[in-house]
Amino acid sequence: MRIKDKVALITGGGRGIGREIAIFFAREGANIAICDVDKESLAKTKQEIDSLGRDCLSFCVDVTVYIQIEEMANKILDKLGKIDILVNNAGITRDNLILRMTEEDWDKVIAVNLKGVFNCTKAISKLMIKQRSGKIINIASIIGLIGNIGQANYSASKAGIIGLTKTTAKELASRNINVNAIAPGFIATDMTDKLSAEVKEKMSAQIPLNRFGKPVDVAHLCLFLASEESDYITGQTIVIDGGMTMH
Repeated sequence: MRIKDKVALITGGGRGIGREIAIFFAREGANIAICDVDKESLAKTKQEIDSLGRDCLSFCVDVTVYIQIEEMANKILDKLGKIDILVNNAGITRDNLILRMTEEDWDKVIAVNLKGVFNCTKAISKLMIKQRSGKIINIASIIGLIGNIGQANYSASKAGIIGLTKTTAKELASRNINVNAIAPGFIATDMTDKLSAEVKEKMSAQIPLNRFGKPVDVAHLCLFLASEESDYITGQTIVIDGGMTMH
């Protein structure tokens, strides 16, 4: 068990990649806090983690509202005593070509995907600074590196996460806090399930490994970055995309 008795907070932990990371971390001995805006998936994931015999706190919070994050952090501290690992995973899409994209869709994606990371990092790093240790893992995307038609808001938010990762890594390094980003490619989740078989086939053809990744692939990398095995890695963006964007 590589993170036994650590306390990990995973945002967007109710579904998809966030859920996979939360369950994976629990199996590796961590106590878990998850937050999401979807109460139903939150309750389901909490139940799964409870059944593994680990402590699990769940919070229905909006990562765009700083006060909600601060209150959640204090509750985690009261119940579990510390926060060792933060995974900033909460994210949304509102796709459209830039000429058709509404200001509302731009603002919403930037608020959840980028401001959410800022809010959580600010609130949780205060606790980590006092502990003089911590691991922060930000879920970015290859779209933040290469762009994608119809995703101006999403690509800008994910590129922003990569820049934010580098700056916070520099600011927090002296306090023994590592900050890294993961940039997944196409991962089989609810988001990609909506795509037609034709589109999936087309996308797979662009991937040297010729398939979409699985949420557990991201969870494996996340576990490495959360464990002491990655103590000398900070400020990095690690791509996990089956070779799609290799340079």
